[in-house]
Amino acid sequence: MTELTGTFMGIAVLAIAALLVAGHYRREHVRKRLLRRMDHSECWDALRHRR
Repeated sequence: MTELTGTFMGIAVLAIAALLVAGHYRREHVRKRLLRRMDHSECWDALRHRR
């Protein structure tokens, strides 16, 4: 019975860790996308050299 409990606890810990890693990856992806949107230097360069 204790082996079974330990196995379930291990599976639960691994599942929680997988969820945390996936959440971290998603947050970094969203952060990178938002920072790319805030970078207006490409727009400014295109407008400045439009002549």
